Amino acid sequence: MTPLLLYPAIDLLEGRAVRLRKGDRLQPKVYALDPAAQARAFVEQGARALHVVDLDAAFGGERQLELIGRIAKAAAPAMVQVGGGIRDTRAAEETLEAGAGRVILGTAAVENPALAGMAVARFGAERVACGIDVKDGRAATRGWTEARGPVPGELASELARQGVTWLVVTAVSRDGTQEGFDLSLLLEVGRAAPACRVIASGGAGELSHLRSLASAGLKALAGAIAGTALYERKFSLREGQAALEGSC
Repeated sequence: MTPLLLYPAIDLLEGRAVRLRKGDRLQPKVYALDPAAQARAFVEQGARALHVVDLDAAFGGERQLELIGRIAKAAAPAMVQVGGGIRDTRAAEETLEAGAGRVILGTAAVENPALAGMAVARFGAERVACGIDVKDGRAATRGWTEARGPVPGELASELARQGVTWLVVTAVSRDGTQEGFDLSLLLEVGRAAPACRVIASGGAGELSHLRSLASAGLKALAGAIAGTALYERKFSLREGQAALEGSC
């Protein structure tokens, strides 16, 4: 059984660690000027894995491979999963070579699920995840600026058929709001792809949200991502991990 992990989020924008609300890049809130130092701090607080998103690349800018490499080095021995702007196998390979333990395909997997299958075949199922970012009931792409993809269950089922075993599921409308996870969305994805492991994202704001997630009956749950709540000390990383495990 996959242990439940709390993934602290480090979203990169112009060299800083920021948080966006509902994906709005025009009003970023800066939490760290040195993302690598922030990664090290999270690991010192008990993190066993980190969730890093290259927002510059997600919005069509240059990929931050050098910074990702520094984050991965600072976070060792924790695993760093990286998403944002990884739209082909070459970009996936470069990100893994930079130090990522797992890459997350977003737009590429929505627009071409077979590409996700190719990545799994090439790099291994443990090193490839796909993001299902849901906006207005459909899969969002291009840094969440478009929402023209399939419905979440349909996409999850197709990705599972391609051999994908890791899914990062985000309710865009809740991201950065600290209003709690979209449990119905997560259950829909879990039912559609029961063999996949699901990491929940979007809305973690207090320990009760993590407890509710852990007790929601999502058999595929493998972890959850928390960002703003950790930065603003709504709970500590160790408290969040304990709540997710049901021991707090």
